Amino acid sequence: MEICYLLAFPDSAERKPQPVEQFKGLKDAPYFQPIDIDLVTVGIETLVVEGYAVAVTRQRYDDVVQMIECHYEMDDPFAFSALHDRTKIAQVLQSRYIPETCRQNGLFEEYTILLVNEAKPTPDKWIEKNALRISRFIRSQRETLDKTEIEEILHSRARYSASELTLVDWEGAVIIAPNADYQSDIVLFKIGNYQLLRYRMLDRSIEELLDTINESFFQNKRRPRATRGMIRRIAEHKLEVMLDFERAEQSLLFIGDWYTTKLYEIIHREFYLKDWKESVKTKLDNLEHIVQTIKDNLAVSWENLMDRVQLALWILLLLGYLYLYLLDAGWIILPKR
Repeated sequence: MEICYLLAFPDSAERKPQPVEQFKGLKDAPYFQPIDIDLVTVGIETLVVEGYAVAVTRQRYDDVVQMIECHYEMDDPFAFSALHDRTKIAQVLQSRYIPETCRQNGLFEEYTILLVNEAKPTPDKWIEKNALRISRFIRSQRETLDKTEIEEILHSRARYSASELTLVDWEGAVIIAPNADYQSDIVLFKIGNYQLLRYRMLDRSIEELLDTINESFFQNKRRPRATRGMIRRIAEHKLEVMLDFERAEQSLLFIGDWYTTKLYEIIHREFYLKDWKESVKTKLDNLEHIVQTIKDNLAVSWENLMDRVQLALWILLLLGYLYLYLLDAGWIILPKR
């Protein structure tokens, strides 16, 4: 059997513009392709890791995320020793391709897909027969899973034909397809992982901005006063985050055939993309309220300053009139030259 191991991590280094490619391999070639995801192939190579030949394809999505697709074959991916080999291969690939900062803070995605060319007598019966082993493979566990966990792992399925089936879980998947016709489904899993990582990146960016605001205006005892320059920088950062959020939302208007729609709906559900979207949207709304409050406080501070300046001018004017009155009344005598 063949294993497809996916990695996705932030990749925003500046590079020379490269020609944008089209997504290929979707079943029934929908009448319009995925839009607003700029795809660029970075490199293709083959590595030998733990005695396995690993074919690696690196691509960049929207010039912000690098997606790595790795393929290698295993005689028995369900064997206990196979889990050790898979773990070692994953560690080597992560160490080779993912920047150290992303490995340390966990801001990357990994996903394992088992590719099965033939499942007899039918895909569903093959899955039921190997339910425990498939569940252990997907969750990368040696321990015995209970019946409820197994049913949860094996629940979400999409069928393109009687001999083709894709099983989706949030940690891994199984694609059963005659003639090794896997790529159309792999494309959707890559897009799903890309979407998930984009939401996580947005969430991290909002958290960092909130931490900056909290440190600048609330925690620091000698915190600076809100200035128009600081408000402008915060507003610009907020605008960038909002534009990224809108772009992430608009990047999947590609549904052109029933199978693509169904499978991506399952991926969307299993990856909890709706929950991530709502979480990011809520934080964006909270950020909007906080920034508006800071702007209002700045406006109030400016009005208070203007009121004080106006009061000081009135006092000076009053003192001037008093001085002239006393001078005219003779209470003040100017010295003669």
